[in-house]
Amino acid sequence: MKSPIYMDNNATTPVDPRVLDAMLPYFKEKFGNAASRNHEFGWVAEEGVEKAREQVAKAINASPKEIVWTSGATESNNIAIKGIASMYREQGNHIITQVIEHKAVIDPAKFLEQTGCHVTFLPVDKDGRVSAEQVREAMTDKTVLVSIMHANNEIGTINPIKEIGKLCKEKGVIFHTDACQTFAKVPIDVEDMGIDLLSCSGHKIYGPKGVGALYVRRKRPRVRCEPVLHGGGHERGMRSGTLNVPGIVGMGKAAELCFDNMAEETKFVGGLRDRLKDKLFSQLDEIFLNGHATERIPNNLNISFLYVEGESLMMGFSDVAVSSGSACTSASLEPSYVLKALGLGDDLAHSSIRFSLGRFTTQQEVDYVAERVVTAVKRLREMSPLYEMAQEGVDLSKVQWAHH
Repeated sequence: MKSPIYMDNNATTPVDPRVLDAMLPYFKEKFGNAASRNHEFGWVAEEGVEKAREQVAKAINASPKEIVWTSGATESNNIAIKGIASMYREQGNHIITQVIEHKAVIDPAKFLEQTGCHVTFLPVDKDGRVSAEQVREAMTDKTVLVSIMHANNEIGTINPIKEIGKLCKEKGVIFHTDACQTFAKVPIDVEDMGIDLLSCSGHKIYGPKGVGALYVRRKRPRVRCEPVLHGGGHERGMRSGTLNVPGIVGMGKAAELCFDNMAEETKFVGGLRDRLKDKLFSQLDEIFLNGHATERIPNNLNISFLYVEGESLMMGFSDVAVSSGSACTSASLEPSYVLKALGLGDDLAHSSIRFSLGRFTTQQEVDYVAERVVTAVKRLREMSPLYEMAQEGVDLSKVQWAHH
């Protein structure tokens, strides 16, 4: 077993060797610019790009013509949210999203607020879900866009996307979903789910970093986005810039591998995730699962270990890569805004760890990590006067602490 052990696959995944093999020729002999239409080097590059477009489209039941290449899901989200707000501003200036979206949705929405847009940030329930009913109640005749993530990156909770999509269709409102954590990993059908725009990223599916895609519906209705970048008019004018051909080829291959093996991989990774959960819950008390018990992505386990500080706990098993909060915000010492939105107090929010397993995780690693976590939690709790008081039956919520 190699050390350190990687259990942070919701942050990024390692590139699958089969993906790397598909990419390598495009760094060397197939190095052309996909926009060079008048010689073979350009044609070969374009062929690679178009094949990848088909592979990504197939994973969500879309047409290849509806796939726009970007540098990643952050850019896809920005194009979707700012692009729609700008293109449809004559029709209305109201956008609906939710409080536990990724910052790549929240921040563009907050930016639009400064330009005169009205944004509703819906609260979530204790499991981290929003309902179609909440979306319905928030809608006005000025609503042009609803953006609700398919699954949350920290707690793994899956939202009722199909119901929200159906509602948006009824109301004639454009519906965007950030599917970064679910793309090619759980079943997605943009037709069946009523999705008009969908963001995804290569590095969450064992593909390279720095490449992503935005699905933009072409009919019923035809969705149009104002570009965020202006230039040579690449990607139907929605995203100018020379295409990252090796990255795109890699993302296409990664999508194909994930999509073709979805059922087996879900079973495999879900089985390991449940094994880890069972081992932790059978040996430790005062631990809590964050997120929905069943409506969640198969590889994610977010647990709060009461009476233990998350950062200290991670230092207790420093040979295991996990996270407290999401990778994009782990530089801040604030407790996760996602966990706070679920109603967790600071004590639980500060004691949470996200374990995210992947294609290359082994049972041996799961057993080792469980053992390391249990040992570290018990050791830290031995030093915790609060844990000792709780064990003796003291209700800590009623304790009057003296202030010096």
